[in-house]
Amino acid sequence: MRRLLPLLLLLPSPLMAHPGHGPEDGFVHGILHPLLGADHLLAMLAVGLWAVISGGRALYVYPLTFMAAMLVGGLLGAQGVDFALTEHTILASVIIIGAAAGIAFKAPLWVAALALAVFGAAHGVAHGLEGPGSGAYAAGFVLATGGLHLAGIGLGGFGLRAARVMGAGVALAGVALAFV
Repeated sequence: MRRLLPLLLLLPSPLMAHPGHGPEDGFVHGILHPLLGADHLLAMLAVGLWAVISGGRALYVYPLTFMAAMLVGGLLGAQGVDFALTEHTILASVIIIGAAAGIAFKAPLWVAALALAVFGAAHGVAHGLEGPGSGAYAAGFVLATGGLHLAGIGLGGFGLRAARVMGAGVALAGVALAFV
């Protein structure tokens, strides 16, 4: 299975395609969007991994900051607001958050929270632009994001070394996504 993941990440269509592009899409599609997009999935797992590695208040500040900024970004995106480098920022979030977990980077809490707010806002803008702009869709993607953060925190429970290896794997997968 470990050998299969890098190959799957090289398949652009199935993993980079997101549901949530039509007016009929709601709560379920909001949940599916972050789960079926490799960029979103990896970044959100990495937030949880980095939170575990950083410990202390980071355990809840990192995920909550990311989700709050993502929700604000989603509201902006639903109004048609886009940032110049939204997709680049999303890709950078996969690489940078994964690398931060991989090297067990312990930034001052406010610095990490600021970076996670920027990354969360970019993910939110993408969700808002690509989604139907409904409250049900927003609730779905926030719920899925929280679940992915918790999954990352849970994976961090396998120990510091395992969390660091997973974080490094996320960063490497982000680099691979840059070439897809």
